[in-house]
Amino acid sequence: MKEILREIGMIARALDSISNIEFKEHDLTKGQYLYLVRICENQGIIQEKLAEMIKVDRTTAARAIKKLEINGFIEKRSDTHNKKIKKLFPTEKGENVYPFIKREDDYSNVVALAGLSEEEIDTAFNLLQRIRRNVEIDWDYVKKGNKRNY
Repeated sequence: MKEILREIGMIARALDSISNIEFKEHDLTKGQYLYLVRICENQGIIQEKLAEMIKVDRTTAARAIKKLEINGFIEKRSDTHNKKIKKLFPTEKGENVYPFIKREDDYSNVVALAGLSEEEIDTAFNLLQRIRRNVEIDWDYVKKGNKRNY
């Protein structure tokens, strides 16, 4: 069996490392840019949905969100109907850095997909979505405290 997940992991770690180095000048630390992008693209999202979207546990998300809030990239606002619910929004600082992050993401996509035809890109995208959906089943299962049987 080919080590597909290792390849995916190496790609993800390389891109994450590049981003962490390049975003340092914007005072974004390890992985925070991912949260900021999702908040900018889904303004008013709640922390639990954000954690689910990024596929991290709530504690990890809470730490990253707190750092973004302390550093002035995002703010929490109470829901108009339920004050317990805190919605996440980018601040002006967050909105200003978002285009830079988006440009880096677009550039990384171009570099990663160089030499592939449109058909190959579509195929890769569709296959990766299927792989993600397969993994999400186990992610949900384990997240609920269950153990996989392997």
